Amino acid sequence: MWLTIFLPFAKRSPSVHLHSLNLLAVLVAAISTMVVGFLWYSPILFAKPWMREMGYDPDDKAKVQEMQKNAGPAYIGSFLVSLVSAFILALFFHWLHVQSLQLGLLVAFHVWLGFVATVQLTGVLFMKQSMKLFAINTGYQLACYLAMGSILTFWR
Repeated sequence: MWLTIFLPFAKRSPSVHLHSLNLLAVLVAAISTMVVGFLWYSPILFAKPWMREMGYDPDDKAKVQEMQKNAGPAYIGSFLVSLVSAFILALFFHWLHVQSLQLGLLVAFHVWLGFVATVQLTGVLFMKQSMKLFAINTGYQLACYLAMGSILTFWR
């Protein structure tokens, strides 16, 4: 119903029907971004370089524990945003009739490039952050979009 308030053409558009989307796949795709994030920002991959680029000392155990203890609201917000991203990506896949992994990854890559990487780069430029931080954070987003694209392609 809320779609008809904001999009008067929604009743006439066959591409807005939610019943043709696999909402469970959307949920799993959103959860996959959390898994990717736990790995990406873990000590195994980019935790220490990310902390240094953010101005934190990765060897300051008290600060690391404080960050971990206060991360709950950020995780919840991140998951909700991932749900929106997965849902919109699923809509794109539906509209473009994505049937193959190759096309799914290509669409996910182009969504990341056109809507995520460009916006994040603009933010980095104005906030005068390092390109290393941009690469870590935007690389994470790329991995998320590719994971979501894979899930949404295979599990229609």
